[in-house]
Amino acid sequence: MLSPSHVHPLKKLKRLHWWLLVALNIAFLLIGQAASVLLGRFYYDKGGKSKWMATLVQTAGFPILLIPYFFLSPSSDQSHQISTTPASIPIISIIYTVIGIVIAGDNMLYSIGLLYLSASTYSLICATQLAFNAVFSYFINKQKFTALILNSVVILSLSACLLAVNDDSDAPAGVTHRKYVIGIITSLMASALYALLLSLMQVTFEKVLKKETFSIVLEMQIYTAFIATCVTIVGLFASGEWRTLHGEMMSFTTGRASYILTLVWTAVAWQVCSVGVIGLIFVVSSLFSNVISTLSLAVTPLAALVVFRDSMNGVKIIAMLMAFWGFASYIYENYKEDAKMRRRRKGLGEGNAAPNTTVSASSC
Repeated sequence: MLSPSHVHPLKKLKRLHWWLLVALNIAFLLIGQAASVLLGRFYYDKGGKSKWMATLVQTAGFPILLIPYFFLSPSSDQSHQISTTPASIPIISIIYTVIGIVIAGDNMLYSIGLLYLSASTYSLICATQLAFNAVFSYFINKQKFTALILNSVVILSLSACLLAVNDDSDAPAGVTHRKYVIGIITSLMASALYALLLSLMQVTFEKVLKKETFSIVLEMQIYTAFIATCVTIVGLFASGEWRTLHGEMMSFTTGRASYILTLVWTAVAWQVCSVGVIGLIFVVSSLFSNVISTLSLAVTPLAALVVFRDSMNGVKIIAMLMAFWGFASYIYENYKEDAKMRRRRKGLGEGNAAPNTTVSASSC
C-alpha cells in the first residue's frame, strides 16, 4: 500500500471526472468485448473457417497499446511499490514468454468454442470464468472463500450446466451435436485457463515484478500479446491454414473488402477491450475490472439476439438470469469487503491511501 505521503494521482481528480473516467473505461470494455465476440461469429457465419486466423486477431492488434504507453507521463505513473528488488530481465522474459504461449493456447480454445456455438451460448458459457477465478484465487492468491462467493460459484456453474444439457437447436448451421459438445467443453476449458492466467499474473506482479504502475500493466499486456501473436503465426503456417486464406477471402459471402475489414475491426475491438480492462485496473481495481469483463459476457447474448437473431429460449433466459445473480453475489461480497477496508483505513488515519490495484489481465 502506498504511504499517506504518496497520494494516488487519480485521487486528485474531481469526483465527477473520476466517475466519467470509470464510465469511459467500462464503455471501452463492454463495447470492445461484445463487438469482438459478434465480429468473430460474423467471420465464421460468412465463410471464415481458419481457427488460427480467428486466434491471431485476438492479439495481433497489440501495437495499438503502444500509443498510451509512449505518451504516458512518468510523473503521473505513481508506483505501488511492493519491493525495491524486482526480478532480473531474463527471469521476467521467461515468465512473459510462458504467459504469452499460454495466452495463445487459451485464445485457440476460445476460437474453437465460438466456431461451434452461437454467440449467445458462447458468451454465457464463458461467463463461468468468474467462478473459476474465485476458485483459483482461493488456492493461489489466498483470497477468502465466503458463503456469497461460494453461492456465486455454484450459480454460475449451474448456469453453464443448463446450457450444456440444452439441445443444440441454436447451433450454427452445419454444426453436429458432437461439435456442439466440443464447443461447450473448449469454452469451459478456455474460461478455466483464463482464470488461472489471472491468478498467475497477480502472483507475477506481487512476487516477481514487485511493483504496480500503469506502464508496467501495459508492458505485460504488450509483451505477452507479442509472444502470443508470434506463436499463433507459427501455428497458422505450420498447420497449412495460410494456404486457404486467399480462397476464404474470395468466397467470403459479403465480399473481399468485408473480409479484410472484419478481421481488422475484430483485432481493433479486442484491443479496445484491453484498454478498458487496463483502465479499470488502474482507476479502480483488478477485481472490478474482472467483474465488469465477465458481466459483459452475460450482456453479449442480448446483442447477439439483435444482430444475429439468436434464439433466446427459456433455458437461455434462466441461464442468463442465474449469471446476473451470480455476479450480484460476487459484487456484493466484495463491496462488503471494500467497505470494511475503508472503515479500517479511516480508523488508522489512512484515508488518502490509494485504492487496491492488484493487477490481472482480461477475458479479452
